[in-house]
Amino acid sequence: MKNLAFLFLLVVGSAAMAQRQATQQTYCNPMDISYRYNFEQLNERISYRSGADPVIINHKSGGRPGEYYLFVTIQGGWWHSKNLVDWEYIVPNKWPMEDMCAPAALSVRDTLYLFQSTFEQRPIFISTEPEKGKLIFYNRWMPRLPKDIGPWDPALFHDPDTDKWYMYWGSSNVYPIFGAELDKSRNLTYAGNNPAQAYKAMFWLDPYQHGWERFGPNHSDPIKPFTEGAWMTKHNGKYYLQYGAPGTEYNVYGNGTYVGKDPLGPFEYAPYNPVAYKPGGYATGCGHGNTFQDNFGNYWNTGTTWIGVNWGMERRIVMNPAGFDEDDQMYVNTRFGDFPHFLPTKKVDTRPGLGRPGLGRPGSGQSGDELFTGWMLLNYKKPVTASSMTDTMRAELVNDENPRTFWASTKNKPGETLTVDLQQECDIRAVQVNYFDYKQTIFDSDSSVYTQFKILTSRDGKKWDVAADLTKEPKRDHACAYVELPLRADGKPIRARYVRYEHVYVAGPTVAINGLRIFGNGSGKAPATPGKLTVKRQKDQRNADLAWEKVPGAVGYNIRWGIAPDKLYQTYQFWNDQPNTFELRALNVGVPYYFAIEAFNENGVSILSTVVDDQSGLAKK
Repeated sequence: MKNLAFLFLLVVGSAAMAQRQATQQTYCNPMDISYRYNFEQLNERISYRSGADPVIINHKSGGRPGEYYLFVTIQGGWWHSKNLVDWEYIVPNKWPMEDMCAPAALSVRDTLYLFQSTFEQRPIFISTEPEKGKLIFYNRWMPRLPKDIGPWDPALFHDPDTDKWYMYWGSSNVYPIFGAELDKSRNLTYAGNNPAQAYKAMFWLDPYQHGWERFGPNHSDPIKPFTEGAWMTKHNGKYYLQYGAPGTEYNVYGNGTYVGKDPLGPFEYAPYNPVAYKPGGYATGCGHGNTFQDNFGNYWNTGTTWIGVNWGMERRIVMNPAGFDEDDQMYVNTRFGDFPHFLPTKKVDTRPGLGRPGLGRPGSGQSGDELFTGWMLLNYKKPVTASSMTDTMRAELVNDENPRTFWASTKNKPGETLTVDLQQECDIRAVQVNYFDYKQTIFDSDSSVYTQFKILTSRDGKKWDVAADLTKEPKRDHACAYVELPLRADGKPIRARYVRYEHVYVAGPTVAINGLRIFGNGSGKAPATPGKLTVKRQKDQRNADLAWEKVPGAVGYNIRWGIAPDKLYQTYQFWNDQPNTFELRALNVGVPYYFAIEAFNENGVSILSTVVDDQSGLAKK
C-alpha cells in the first residue's frame, strides 16, 4: 500500500509540474535553479547557496532540436533544460574533487566539451550524452602554462568557417585576456611545440579611458580593476571577444567586447561598451557569463549578480536578451532585466524599444523589447506584515528591492506568513520568492534540501484563495523561486489587493526571505514622461552629471543612453525615493553619448522622453 500511495503522489506531483510547465511562458531574474550549497567555507561554518560565472550551451545531438546545458561555478554538476525555464540538475559520473570554477563548455558536432579553470594540469572532458551525466576524458593532461598565467576562466571556441579551435582565458588585475589556438589533431592541446609560446595577450583593461572598467560601487574605488570571464562569439564574419569587469562584488559588474577580423586579433575596443550592464534594481550586476543562441536564433547573454552577505562570493545568475543590430553593434537588453520576460517561440526583436516601452509583447507591433511582459513590480515598499520576525529582520525588508536586507521568522515551521497589501486591486501575474541563508547549517544540497510554499490572494483580506501550491509539485530547491500564476477560468488574470506567502518547508533551522516580489498590473495610468533631463559631461569624460524632474505617481525611472539617438541600449534604474541627480561614471573617453528617460509605476511605463546629447543638452529627434 505504501508503494501504491507513493506512486499516486508521484503521478499527481508530476502532473502538477507538467501543467505548470505547460502554462509557464515567462522567466524572471535571478534565474530559478537549484543553486547548490557551497562547501568552501565549511571549516568556518559559513553556510550559503551560490552560483556564478554561468555558461549556457545549446547542444544539438542526433538530429534533435537543441537542448540547453547550464554550467555554474562550484555546483558539483550541471543543469539540463529543453525550454530555458525548467532546469533539471544532473550529477555526472565523474567530477574533479576540487569541483569546477568558471568552466568552459562548447558543443560541436554532437559532442559537448568541458574544461575547468586551473593553474595546474587538468583534463578536458567530453560527452555525447550530457543529459545522462556521462563524461569521458578527452585530454587527460593539458600542458602546464607558466606560473600565474592559467588558464583560469577559460572559454573554448570553434570557428565553423575554418574548422579551427581556440581557447581564451584570464582572471586578474595584473594580466590581460589571453588567447591561443588549439590543435584538434592532438586532442585540443595548445598548437605548436612549446606551450609557453602558444598563447598571446589579446588586450588589457584601460580604466583611464573606459569609465565602466573602474572598480568599486558605481566605479568609485581606486583599486586596480579585474578582468575575467572571456567568451568569443562570431557574427557576420567578425569576432567579438567578450570579457567581464571590473569586479564581481559590485553593482557595476558588466560585460564588454573587443571586435576583430581574426580569432587571435588584432582587436579593437567597441565604442559602445559595456555591452551588458545593470547597475540598478534588485539583481544588480550581470558580468562574467557567455553569449549563446536559442533554437529560434535569438541571442542571450548570461551573467552574475551579487549578494555578498554571508560571504563575498555569495552570488546568483541572470540571463538577458541580446543580439546584434543592423550595424553589427552588439547589445544586451537589461531594461527591466529583473522583471518577468516571455520565453520566445520564434525569432524576435529584443533591442530596447524606442516607441512606447513596456508594451513590447510578441505580436504587438512595437519596435524592440518583444520579450518584456509589461508586468510591473506591484509591491515596492508597500505595507507588509509577518506572522513573526527575528530581531531587526523586519517584514518590510522583503519589499525594499535590496537583496542584502531580509526578513527572518522566529522559527522555521509551516504556517509562517508574509502578507502584502498592494493598496489597490491589481492583476496578479507572477510572484518571485528569493530566500536568504540566515544562520544556516547546510553544506551539502542533498535530498533534504527543497522548497515548498503556497501563494494566496484576497480582495478583502478575509477570504483567501490559493493561487499556487508548491507542495503539489516534485520536491526541488528554489533559492529564487519564480511562479507564474495561472489565469482564471474566464481567461483573465487573478484580481486581488492582498498577496500572502505561506511557508511550508525549507531545509535548515531558519527561514529568511530577501525579496518577495509581486508582478502584474494596476488599474491606473502610467506616469507622465519626466521632463527637464539634463546631462553635463565632466572635464573627466568618463563621468557625466545627470538630473531630471520627478513626476507624480512614479515608482521609478530608467535612464537610457547609448552612442546614437536610436541606440539607447544602456539602462540605469532608479527608484522615486532616491535623489533625482546622479554622477554616471561609466562612459568612454572620446565617445559622444545620447540620453533619455522614462518613468514607471505599477500600471506601466511612460513614453520615452526626448533624446538629449551629453554636451549642449540639445534635444534630438
